[in-house]
Amino acid sequence: MTEQLNGTVALVTGASSGIGHATARALAAHGAAVALVARRKDRLDGLADAIAKDGGRALAIEADITDRAQAQGAVERTVSQLGRLDTVVNNAGVMLLGPAESAPIEEWERMVSLNVTGLLYVAHAALPHLLKAAEQEPRQVADLVNISSVAGRIARGGSGVYNLTKFGVTAFTEALRQEVAGRHVRLSVVEPGAVATELITHVRQEVLMELAKRFGKMDPLLSEDIADAVAYIVTRPRRVAVNEMLVRPTNQEM
Repeated sequence: MTEQLNGTVALVTGASSGIGHATARALAAHGAAVALVARRKDRLDGLADAIAKDGGRALAIEADITDRAQAQGAVERTVSQLGRLDTVVNNAGVMLLGPAESAPIEEWERMVSLNVTGLLYVAHAALPHLLKAAEQEPRQVADLVNISSVAGRIARGGSGVYNLTKFGVTAFTEALRQEVAGRHVRLSVVEPGAVATELITHVRQEVLMELAKRFGKMDPLLSEDIADAVAYIVTRPRRVAVNEMLVRPTNQEM
């Protein structure tokens, strides 16, 4: 049974493109008012307009969640302007691959800052509001969904720091789940395999060529496939928690 999200509010980070963009549209289609959080305000405004044209409600919030004050401000503005917070999708992230020996240390810092620290800032700021929403109508349950990766399950050469960040997301999600499960806040981690998004465009050219050899024949997932997974998780009845979901292309071996 799929439950609608009417009367609830969701916040999606990294909403300006890819999985975040598709997830925001999916949650709006299920009836949630959606706060759209990212750095590219023009894209957020376009998405908010599209959601409004479809009969939904969206709030565009320009923020860099690697800055603690901006992450906290995005959460507080969501609650102030939309009235509450029932669902958070921590989607913002970056994947900068390549051998450790030649890697620019700035790439490692960027991944840790966004994939881990930014996610933690949003989760910490949102948690009191999620706990409050879980005590209230219309659903008496709240959701925090963290987007990890198949790289959060399988370590590979050339992906070490990306693996570190995504393994960390999975571990944090499970630990926090144990803390708040009894209060009807559901923690979920979604682990996509290869998805056709902008994520790959941030990789250095020499690394991109190696990835093309590895994944060139693969039929990748679409952002909408992961958005469907997120929507499935957060529309379960109150008694059902989907704590982990691994979604890979049919012909992806690892």
